Amino acid sequence: MYTLMVVIFILGYIMIAFEHPLKIDKAAPALLIAVLGWTAYVIGMDSILANSSEFLAYVDQNFGLTSNYDLKAVIAEHGNHFIVHELAHHLTHHSEIIFFLLGAMTIVELIDAHEGFAVITDKIKTTNKVKLLWIVCILTFFFSAALDNLTTSIVMISLLRKLVKDKKERWFFAGLVIIAANAGGAWSPIGDVTTTMLWIGTQITTVNIITELFVPSMICILVPLIYLSFTQKGEVERPLMTKETEHMRNKTTSFERNLIFFLGLALLLFVPVFKTITHLPPYMGMMFGLGVLWVVTEVIHRSKNHELKSELSVIGVLRKIDIVSVLFFLGILIAISSLQSAGHLTSMAKILDEQIGNIYAVNVVIGLLSAIVDNVPLVAASMGMYPIVSPEMLQAFSADDFEYYQHFLQDGNFWEFLAYCAGTGGSALIIGSAAGVAVMGMERIDFIWYLKKMSLFAIAGYLAGAAYYILAVA
Repeated sequence: MYTLMVVIFILGYIMIAFEHPLKIDKAAPALLIAVLGWTAYVIGMDSILANSSEFLAYVDQNFGLTSNYDLKAVIAEHGNHFIVHELAHHLTHHSEIIFFLLGAMTIVELIDAHEGFAVITDKIKTTNKVKLLWIVCILTFFFSAALDNLTTSIVMISLLRKLVKDKKERWFFAGLVIIAANAGGAWSPIGDVTTTMLWIGTQITTVNIITELFVPSMICILVPLIYLSFTQKGEVERPLMTKETEHMRNKTTSFERNLIFFLGLALLLFVPVFKTITHLPPYMGMMFGLGVLWVVTEVIHRSKNHELKSELSVIGVLRKIDIVSVLFFLGILIAISSLQSAGHLTSMAKILDEQIGNIYAVNVVIGLLSAIVDNVPLVAASMGMYPIVSPEMLQAFSADDFEYYQHFLQDGNFWEFLAYCAGTGGSALIIGSAAGVAVMGMERIDFIWYLKKMSLFAIAGYLAGAAYYILAVA
């Protein structure tokens, strides 16, 4: 069953990749592999849990059993409870991401319903494809550091819908938004969930991660941008802003557009501040922002006719949220968590360490693997394998070990490079990052299209940034 879990995941992954030829929505196989993966785990728990150090630690901690016990009997009695407990633990984490995603999507849709993005799109006059690529990518890069890569991707896709009419051209811009959002998130403690994990775990500190990873992250997006500056030609066609007669009579005022845009953006920016002040999960800050915006829109539209008010209210906007994409996101996360709980990802990390050894090569491979499986459990496994070394501990090592273990000090090269690789490597495939999954759902981008058109750009930028870090910083 241990091997079957991997087979189930691979088969589901193939179905997701060939969504269009199979004519099966990607959410269906994502949900199937989520359930089947955990089902296989339960059926094969006798052999899987017998080799699980986490399960043995769980038994000792919760039941106080000594080493002299019948392992099969313990698994039969407590194994199912342990697996259900693990699933509940992962679901708690995943639901935080889902509620964060729903809140961000609703706020962005609400700004869009009020035509708030016109504040930015009206300033962008150019239709030159190359100039627009640079503007969109630079905006995404810095927004991602201030917000996070997931929220920024949602915001930028909404902007692109106002700037680019042709679907395939918009897909191209959206692909670069994914690369830029992941690059921008990597160098900020609040820009990417993996960097945040390392920041909270004290492996890295704020000023150091910004100063050390800003240039590699910038190179990650500059490499594809510079190449495309010489290969892309022509203009983009903007969509015609058609409005019905009733909308023309009752359109939002300039005050309302500006209020909702700036308030919405301020509330999104407030999310990391809220987290820092309260130490509550980010989705709580996002729910707070949504609640504030909900009250404001109800107040400013209270005197309007019911039909128009419903279009400009949170209730009306919620009907536009793509629940299918949310279910796809949930399915992928739960499927990967089954591999994490069963020990597949930890085993993978150990194999990398034993077979490769070099910390820079290990991190480069972890980054590329994060395009296939979620970067969060990969980073979590790495954090568990490599404890932080204190200066006092370092002095106790021999001369041969000193050079190796100094990379695991706080702000050591291993942790910095892990933040870069895990944050940007996921861009290689569209479902390799939260930003990619969100964009894929919003724009219905084909997995194979992204693989053909964007993956090489993402990998080239990723490797260029990695090379810079190894040569200049390490």
